[in-house]
Amino acid sequence: METPSTQRPAASRAASWAASWAASWAAVASIAVGAFALVTTEFLPVGLLPQIAGDVGITEGQAGLMVSVPGLLAAIAAPSTIALAAGFDRRHVLWLMLGLLVISNVLVATAVNYPMLLAGRVLLGIGVGGFWTVGGSLGPRLRGDGEGPRATALIFSGVSLGTVAGVPAGALLGNLMGWRSAFAASAAIAALVVVALVTLLPRIPPQAGSGLKAIPLVLRRRAARIGLLATILIFLGQFAAYTYIAPFLNQVSHIEAGGLSAVLLGYGVAGFFGNLFGGWAATRDRHLALLGTVALLGTAILLLLEFGANMWAASGAVVAWGFAFGMLPIAMQVFLFSSAPDHLESIAALFVSMAQVAIGAGALVGGLVADRLGIPGALWLGTAAALATGLLLLGARGNAGATTSRRNAATSAPSHPH
Repeated sequence: METPSTQRPAASRAASWAASWAASWAAVASIAVGAFALVTTEFLPVGLLPQIAGDVGITEGQAGLMVSVPGLLAAIAAPSTIALAAGFDRRHVLWLMLGLLVISNVLVATAVNYPMLLAGRVLLGIGVGGFWTVGGSLGPRLRGDGEGPRATALIFSGVSLGTVAGVPAGALLGNLMGWRSAFAASAAIAALVVVALVTLLPRIPPQAGSGLKAIPLVLRRRAARIGLLATILIFLGQFAAYTYIAPFLNQVSHIEAGGLSAVLLGYGVAGFFGNLFGGWAATRDRHLALLGTVALLGTAILLLLEFGANMWAASGAVVAWGFAFGMLPIAMQVFLFSSAPDHLESIAALFVSMAQVAIGAGALVGGLVADRLGIPGALWLGTAAALATGLLLLGARGNAGATTSRRNAATSAPSHPH
């Protein structure tokens, strides 16, 4: 029989568990808000390039470097972060990276010339690379017991939300009140995120085995190599195709500007739900979730190519594409984390570097193909990359199954005396 004295410790433990549960999810949510702020700032110039170019006195091509420069710097900053911050509390690293985001936005909002503009975007690139190396790998550490994929999905939902709401809202504000006001607002949001991170993040010591020396150890693992190669292939194909989705819909599907905005909004909204579904699917079967994601992405682009002349069919294919791309980052991250659970930051740094390089290369290669073969050629490249990625993952799954079968057979085989 329970007495009041035995009930009190039980109630105390339950309250302590509930508080710990809520605190850890609040910490995860604060990182997701940081992801939202970063993505919004990273792609904010896309809708404001003509205004920026005219005000600063540069060409739109030069203004376009505001998007490509952060990606290049992020690819370099990701491995540099684990080298330079190996012994630091991870919350301090995140505070610093979001602090760089605040400074970046202030520099851009007050830029009087092109070098000052680019300096702000260089700081952003460092912040992006450092944030995703550390913050992107914290889901499994903050929420263990099988909830790591869900926590990672919540963190990456900030990416989808930034794409769906943050970037369009920033562009709208910039068009109504001037492009500088959009970056000033982003600076204010980033400052609030820093306050949230300082308030909600617990002490997070560096993971044992983290650091630059762990990268060769990670690369010796076959599953990690396969995942990183798959990252390069699918991100290259995705951005080779997606870079030219607007001209394709305009020229082939005959969707005008107003309808185009609605279709792309559908792409973004579907991506948000794809992110949530990807987190759920990855907890069931990480390999199958990634394989299904790649298959859906390639099929959606193929359907767009085949039925793109019909605007309704094209719109449906674009929404399916957005859903698949929403699943991709979380499915890929969970797959990679499972290949190196003892080196989460190292595999995250490699993922960030490979993805950023592939994004830049995809846009470049897609442009070359589009110039030679027309806009549909860039989309065919996306389909081909998805097919190659799917075959790579199928081969890896088959080899893993064969290895397991041989190991089980060897274990169960009867022994014979010599």
